[in-house]
Amino acid sequence: MMEKDERPRKRMENGFYKRALPSPPAIDFVSSEGKKLFIEAIQSGTMEGFYRLISFFQTQSEPAYCGLASLSMVLNSLAIDPGRKWKGPWRWFDESMLDCCEPLEKVKVTGISFGKLVCLAHCAGAKVEAFRTNQSTLEDFRKHVMRCSVSDDCHVISSYDRLALKQTGSGHFSPIGGYHVGRDMALVLDVARFKYPPHWVPLSLLWEAMGYVDKSTGQQRGFMLISRPHREPGLLYTLSCKNESWVGIAKYLMDDVSLLLKSADVKDIENVLSLIFTSLPSNFGEFIKWIAEVRRREDGDQSLSPEEKARVNVKEEVLKQVQETGLFKHVSAFLSSANSCCRNLPLLSHQDNFPDIAASVCCQGAEILAGISGASGEYCCRETCINCLKANGDKSVTVVSGTVVNGKSEHGVDVLFPSSQMKPGCCCSVSSNYIGIHPASNDVLTALLLALPPETWSGIKNEKVLLEISSLALTENLPTLLQEEQVLHLRRQLYLLKRCQENKVDVDLGAPLS
Repeated sequence: MMEKDERPRKRMENGFYKRALPSPPAIDFVSSEGKKLFIEAIQSGTMEGFYRLISFFQTQSEPAYCGLASLSMVLNSLAIDPGRKWKGPWRWFDESMLDCCEPLEKVKVTGISFGKLVCLAHCAGAKVEAFRTNQSTLEDFRKHVMRCSVSDDCHVISSYDRLALKQTGSGHFSPIGGYHVGRDMALVLDVARFKYPPHWVPLSLLWEAMGYVDKSTGQQRGFMLISRPHREPGLLYTLSCKNESWVGIAKYLMDDVSLLLKSADVKDIENVLSLIFTSLPSNFGEFIKWIAEVRRREDGDQSLSPEEKARVNVKEEVLKQVQETGLFKHVSAFLSSANSCCRNLPLLSHQDNFPDIAASVCCQGAEILAGISGASGEYCCRETCINCLKANGDKSVTVVSGTVVNGKSEHGVDVLFPSSQMKPGCCCSVSSNYIGIHPASNDVLTALLLALPPETWSGIKNEKVLLEISSLALTENLPTLLQEEQVLHLRRQLYLLKRCQENKVDVDLGAPLS
């Protein structure tokens, strides 16, 4: 969160040049004692993560950007490709690109919470393990710091209160650059370099500082371990809390569905699907979001990078596994049935209208690439065209190219789609058949049903139907990739949203379940 300086107001006219680091408890990194600690830590092998971090050490560009600066520094240190350009031809993480979970204008004023920073790290494609101090112990924290200090494939970001370290200000984020075993001290690479230099602090004191409650959320602070994913991320869908309707939708999915099934006399799977789908809240389409791969279209360059191809390949495999489930076949049959009344639902009224999807995504992509995400109405899409591109002679990838305008200029935007049945060629006609192109209603609804808690079905009275739906939705029966990349992700988010709704606490969609 944003820091507040406690210096007298009369000195504010001329501003401040740095701060004197309170020592003790901290030890300045460049002091003789700080250098001695550094050398000893190197010799003991607990500074391996330091070298990559220091290569990408940055100063936060706004007083409240400590979380964004810490995260972009760590993401670049881990060589995670953002998949979109920063400036010129370069793909690079910058604070201005970390806006998928909280508008930058809001972060600039109030800072960012622990939960929202975890959300950003997930959104950026990192593997994240997050712990508030009431979910962990000092000994666990020490083990995690040690683990990331003896290797360069993970880094720790600490969320702490400066008051515990006798520093001015309040809530702050910074990466931990190393650990001294003998003195039990951590090296804090403070991203507010205009204020304090890097410094060593006792690990137990840093733990105490993380235990302070963030007044804006009512929750304790904590730490997060960030590393590269074991493979390219293949997430197809995620849940959104940006629309206030999420409270009612989360309640429906986590509570009301099971009550409906318990009170109804369902005779078969079609009855179950009808009961759930016909009662979906009208704004359900704002709750579950499709994750797209968006890039600027370069003149004369239609090739795919190996990284882009790898990401789309994983998504296509996850999509294929969704469509191979027995539940998907039931959902598809139900939606295509002449008697299905779900066609009138807001979610489905536009979900399969691919030209509308393509135009909307191209406009949103242009806003994101321009750094104005969330500014509705800034861009409109003039035309879209479907192409099939190849990378290194591999099978083709479906790319929707859009031309968007914002009143002053026009931009070319490409959206990479995982697909299953797309035929080669280019088709710019809005009346074309887009069978097999993701996203589609049957994909979305199947993924959501698979993510519902197992106890959802327990109230079904018909034993045959109960056994059948329980088997169809059983997580253990699904391929590992589908479990990890989609089903467990959505289920974790549903549980956390329910917890947040009940306790009225900060929405943290990346925290571990307990």
